[in-house]
Amino acid sequence: MDVATQVRSSLQSQGLPAPTAAWVRSVLPNRSPMPPLPALTATVKARLMAADITNAGILDASASSFLPNITNQEVKETKLSMDTLVQVLDIDNLTKSKWEQVEELEAIARGEQTRGREIIRLPTAGEEDEEGNVSSASTQAVSAGSNSRSGPAGSGTTTPKNSTHRLVLQDCKGRKVYCLELKRIDRIGVGTMNIGEKILLKKGTVVARGTVLLDPAMCTILGGKVEAWQKAWLDGRLARLREAVGADARG
Repeated sequence: MDVATQVRSSLQSQGLPAPTAAWVRSVLPNRSPMPPLPALTATVKARLMAADITNAGILDASASSFLPNITNQEVKETKLSMDTLVQVLDIDNLTKSKWEQVEELEAIARGEQTRGREIIRLPTAGEEDEEGNVSSASTQAVSAGSNSRSGPAGSGTTTPKNSTHRLVLQDCKGRKVYCLELKRIDRIGVGTMNIGEKILLKKGTVVARGTVLLDPAMCTILGGKVEAWQKAWLDGRLARLREAVGADARG
């Protein structure tokens, strides 16, 4: 059994859909001897989490996807027949006003997040002191938030337990569908979930009136991020929200 096949089998044993052997070979390190299998599997998994799964040649043609009519609002209820890997294209906190969302996104863009009454300044790429070292104050800020999950820009943020989020999810065939939190999932939130992040929807996940109902018992949030999408989403969403806030004020 060659290395690519071993890595594919290892990923499948973790419940992940198998990437194609050709794609696995393309991301394996070109060195001899090869690192141990667990290290190779972790490397390939990280590359998969950062990839656009709609790109041809990444996942096997047999990888599960949404049914073509999944967004049909006339279908009262159906369930996914197989585990399905999806990626996040949009996040919306339905419990926050447009202005609150603007403030939240501006804080993320500045590399700041609020914990309680304390504003934490987070390090941004290339932020160094005069000696070329990352600021110790920034490092301490990250350490202070280490008990929270790191999201965009490594921010430590807490989303209220009563929040409800709506996501836009996309499968490997490019089909998009709205997704609504049926029960609160801590790792979902603006500032904690990345655009391009991968979620494994488990067999039996309910789809009602064209919307996936996200239950913590029926999904696994795998992590990841598509870097280019993250910045484009942040800039675009901020612009749309500011325009909406301005329109409301003028109205």
